[in-house]
Amino acid sequence: MPDDSWDLAELAALAVDAARAAGTLLLDRQSGPLQLDTKSSDTDVVSDADRAAEQAVTATIAARRPHDAVLAEESGATAGGSGLRWVIDPLDGTVNFVYGRGEWAVSVAVEDDANTLAGAVYVPTRDEMYHATRGGGAYRGDTRLAVPDPASLGQAMLATGFSYDAKRRGEQGGKIAEILPLVRDIRRTGSCAVDLVDLAAGRADAFYEDEVNHWDVAAAALVAREAGATVGIATGGAGEPSLAVLAAGPTLYPAVAAALTFRS
Repeated sequence: MPDDSWDLAELAALAVDAARAAGTLLLDRQSGPLQLDTKSSDTDVVSDADRAAEQAVTATIAARRPHDAVLAEESGATAGGSGLRWVIDPLDGTVNFVYGRGEWAVSVAVEDDANTLAGAVYVPTRDEMYHATRGGGAYRGDTRLAVPDPASLGQAMLATGFSYDAKRRGEQGGKIAEILPLVRDIRRTGSCAVDLVDLAAGRADAFYEDEVNHWDVAAAALVAREAGATVGIATGGAGEPSLAVLAAGPTLYPAVAAALTFRS
């Protein structure tokens, strides 16, 4: 059950406001010139727009809750003393953003020591705001969401994503090739957050990705879970801090997990 000491609706409203502030900025920036850098590989891109969006999120949060901790993709961890931490991905789907595509999102979640309490995922090119509170359901705007739950793999469309590392991409491609004949079809949008909220909205039946970070999934996994999905998160081994995530309706989940040999 949610911790009654926190006003989850208030936290969700702040997450929504912060995500919208960043998303509005990013829409304005997408058509203009961008300064690009790479991080872990040539395919792992960061732009000045990512950093500006992160500043918009953190400024919105700090104006109302200056004593909360923050974990943000670009600036890292900032300590706080309130018992809450905000987990921020200012632009999930940077490569799509750089290429002028629409599949990208701003993700803002807030957690205590045990659970994600509230979160928002904003997809600006669709003007779709997804938000959820722990135990309070998931919504797109004012519309409550419920995940699809087909009875078999053959009726399921699977969304997935790939690593930035060339060797890992090859391994992941091999695993996806094994499951492709078993499912209805596979989609790869290039944004983990978009894939998870699309699952919550019924635009996919399952989502799997190996090698994501906490900020990639903190808000979107809550949205999917509160929409009725079973969400499994497996941590990496020693020296492998990344996560693997599987989400699907409760009927479908065991079959997908078995096909992917996934254990959380």
